[in-house]
Amino acid sequence: QVQLVESGGGLVQPGGSLRLSCAASGSIFSIATMGWYRQAPGKEREWVAHITGDGRTNYADSVKGRFTISREDAKNAVYLQMNSLKPEDTAVYYCTCSGRYWGQGTQVTVSS
Repeated sequence: QVQLVESGGGLVQPGGSLRLSCAASGSIFSIATMGWYRQAPGKEREWVAHITGDGRTNYADSVKGRFTISREDAKNAVYLQMNSLKPEDTAVYYCTCSGRYWGQGTQVTVSS
C-alpha cells in the first residue's frame, strides 16, 4: 500500500512560481514511476509530467519548458517546480505512484 500527500498549492499571480511536493509512504517508491496530473473545473484529469525510477522525465507539451519534475528517494518525495504560471494552469494537482495510487490533490490558482 502506498499513501501520497501533496502540498504546496496556493494562489499565485500570472508569471509566478510554485513548488508542489508529494510525500509518499511505501517501499516501492524508489523504483516506481511517479507522476503529476491536474484537473481543471469542468475538464477531465490530464497528465502533466512523470519521472521514472531511474530519473527519466517526460512532460505534457502545455508545460514543457516551464515545469520541472524531480524526486528525492531518500525522502520518498517527488516535486513539481512550476514557473511562468498561466491562468490556464489553474487546477487541482494530483500526485500518482505508477498510476495506481493517488493523493488527495492540492489546489493551484493562477490569477491576478
